[in-house]
Amino acid sequence: MRFLLVVPPLAGHVAPLRGVAAVLVRRGHSVAWCGPCPELSALVSGRVFPAGDSAPFAVSRRPPGLRGFAALKYLWESYLVPLADAMVPGVAAAVADFAPDVVVVDQQAMAGALVAARCGLPWATSASTSTELADPLGALPKIASWVAELQAGLRARHHVRLGDLRFSPHLVLAFTTRALAGDSRLPVAYVGPVLPAASGSLSLVDDRPLVVVTLGTSNAAAGSRFLAESVDALAGMPSVRGLVVDPTGSLMSESVVLARRIPQVAVFARASVVVCHGGHNTVCEALAAGVPLVVAPIRDDQSMLAQQVVAASAGVRLRFDRAKAADIRTAIESAEQCRPGAAKIRESFEAAGGAEEAATRLESLLGRD
Repeated sequence: MRFLLVVPPLAGHVAPLRGVAAVLVRRGHSVAWCGPCPELSALVSGRVFPAGDSAPFAVSRRPPGLRGFAALKYLWESYLVPLADAMVPGVAAAVADFAPDVVVVDQQAMAGALVAARCGLPWATSASTSTELADPLGALPKIASWVAELQAGLRARHHVRLGDLRFSPHLVLAFTTRALAGDSRLPVAYVGPVLPAASGSLSLVDDRPLVVVTLGTSNAAAGSRFLAESVDALAGMPSVRGLVVDPTGSLMSESVVLARRIPQVAVFARASVVVCHGGHNTVCEALAAGVPLVVAPIRDDQSMLAQQVVAASAGVRLRFDRAKAADIRTAIESAEQCRPGAAKIRESFEAAGGAEEAATRLESLLGRD
């Protein structure tokens, strides 16, 4: 059968679907991708249908200082809605050319939902992050109404009668587990994270416990102060080996290892504690190794992911904008007590099924009206 995967030009959103696509291909299905190029072509292998230019939607164009409602306003008005409008013609062309049996739509690529609904195709939501599943705007009715109005405008412009474009009525794949994300207001399939195989290595000849600090691939501008404080914190902890990921290469230290990039899955497998911003993939990669977390959320869904980690007793939380070296040091020491909670999340990930379960769920949509 034929599956069309519609995604935004964002590495973290594409990552889980790469593993699912590999399973589908191995089972004999045809898979194609659709999204803004050239960024998408650099993120995936196989057949790619372009859906607009990725340059206007590069993460680097986003103002680094946005927080709270300002960040949400920018996300919807300057990213998600314009992205959907820009992608619709390309997605429609891909559907006409590839003739998919099922369309798989990332939550932030709403053009896929618009075109699938317009064409009467079964479609599944790929929830690469779990925060929308818990209705984060439920206690903020005015903001929820504003989001609903933006979606209504999208549906009207593209002549579609549908519910919430972020959630398929056929299938919602949640790349997490109930043990971490909690119960959802929606019927979802908790398939667990789909993580890349461990590859690469980083030479760290040291028997001390390893503490890793990383703020992901898109927070270089916003993260310089926090990373510098983290270096100072780890320099004052001689009982551990500190590793700070510094994408800019601007930091200096004699006692803390600094790296622009790391093979994250392989390094986390050796880590004792991971300090991070709360990005979904980073959180899941650490917990898949049973490593407790210190989470310092910066924006968007990261605050809710931090809340999930704390609620699951798998880590502790820090204030990103205010944390000093002493605060980071205390949080690292406290996180060690969360190792049993992190181990429980790891067990839930192992039982969820991952890419194989996601592929099976997608196959179940074949032939559905």
